[in-house]
Amino acid sequence: MWRVKPLDAILATAEKKSLTRSLGPIQLTLLGVGAIIGTGIFVLTAEAAQKAGPGMMISFIIAGAVCAVAALCYSELASMVPVAGSAYTYSYAVMGEFIAWMVGWALILEYAVAASAVSVGWSGYFVGLMQSWGITLPHALSVGPYAGGIVNLPALTIALLVTGLLMIGTTESARVNAILVAIKVTALTVFIALTLPVLNGANFEPFAPNGWFGNGNGTGLGIVGAAASIFFAYVGFDAVSTAAEETKNPQRNVPIGLIGSLGICTIFYLLVAAGAIGALGSQPVMGLAGEVLEPGTAALAAQCQSLTAMGQEPLVCSREALAHVLRAVGHERIGDLIGVAAFLALPSVILIMLFGQTRIFFVMSRDGLLPNFLSAIHPKWKTPHVVTAITGVAVAIFAAFLPVGRLADISNSGTLFAFFMVALAVMILRRKQPDRHRPFRTPLVWVVAPLAMLGTLGLYLSLPVQAILVLPVWGAIGLVVYFLYGYRNSHVARGLIETHELDPDAPPEPLAPMPGAPTPGGRDN
Repeated sequence: MWRVKPLDAILATAEKKSLTRSLGPIQLTLLGVGAIIGTGIFVLTAEAAQKAGPGMMISFIIAGAVCAVAALCYSELASMVPVAGSAYTYSYAVMGEFIAWMVGWALILEYAVAASAVSVGWSGYFVGLMQSWGITLPHALSVGPYAGGIVNLPALTIALLVTGLLMIGTTESARVNAILVAIKVTALTVFIALTLPVLNGANFEPFAPNGWFGNGNGTGLGIVGAAASIFFAYVGFDAVSTAAEETKNPQRNVPIGLIGSLGICTIFYLLVAAGAIGALGSQPVMGLAGEVLEPGTAALAAQCQSLTAMGQEPLVCSREALAHVLRAVGHERIGDLIGVAAFLALPSVILIMLFGQTRIFFVMSRDGLLPNFLSAIHPKWKTPHVVTAITGVAVAIFAAFLPVGRLADISNSGTLFAFFMVALAVMILRRKQPDRHRPFRTPLVWVVAPLAMLGTLGLYLSLPVQAILVLPVWGAIGLVVYFLYGYRNSHVARGLIETHELDPDAPPEPLAPMPGAPTPGGRDN
């Protein structure tokens, strides 16, 4: 289970499919900004307010700092192994098949559950937009059981629609993506311009009503707990690191693109948070006994319904936080436009997350760790339709019944584990292969990589206890799958090394069996 997939075999893909180095620092930075700004800021602002109050501004800084050190580690491996598979492929080359399987399995939590979270976030803006136009959807069909409903039908519908688009091969062009990025950035800029002038300093007191760590009972409250949730708002920066192969002078431009995009987004997020807090207030909603209610619970949903019925809907109760703030300060129509921006832009994020998830499944299947039928290509659409359909249905079911904050926390647990392993892999590879060419080298690696590991571990332990427990339970299920199927059927175990991750139609190439590897149909020595 510790067998590695030779790095030279993986790099053969990049050599055969070399890409033109054309991206400069400004293009990389804009690529990162477009990938990062999404559901997190549009939706999770209300969740963060319930956890940390005005202190969520510090939470954005903490999450951004952890992302920055993790991103520098990610970039070194991405520049060395610029092929499909993300952290899964890096781990396979450095730490062996077992760790790679666990990372790939954890990435399912990142991509698939994140797609569910974005679907729920889109649903909130869709329902709010319809309501502002005089169309009220039944409560039972617009939220899940956690908020007194039955099924979140809009979230389920958008997840299935995007899945259908992916299956028939519809992809967004660079021009469409650029338009959507412009819509998101413009929406946030308008929000900042309209809310900062009406900022009320009294709304920032008390600044940290739940302290740094909440009440310490595993609910994920407090400034650090909010940072663990807000981490979701930064996921996407890996788009910069995975573009290392197409970057002119990656040693200089990749860190500029990474730190630049994270810095710009952090400033954006801080200004948006300040505008929301200053214009409307962001104090947590308390229970009848004066306790702080946990986001995504029936108790909070009931209390919010009571407050809304009295005409006092606070920020933490809104499912379309930014649009709600603008409507509350008298900009009803512009609030609708913010809702339209989220309505248009968020489905593209669902598409990117679903595409990333199916790609991880696809590469794992091509490596023999998952059944071959998952990597089947549709004869007409030329897409991995089977794995896309399975993933899309699972995403839709999660979106239909779970709250956005809970989904984001579960997604973060998988992401944080993957980033932790990437930071570890960078240090291992520096020791094992110090002379290998690195187009980008992590600066001060023996400081940055341990900081990334400590930061990701700290945020993971600050998640709500349910999200913390999901990762080991999901990992245990993954172990069963691996030992029942992947361990015996792995192409590396059978002496087959796949060097065509970027060519879906290329067969694996036979290689001399590795010492101690089981022969096809045989047993281990």
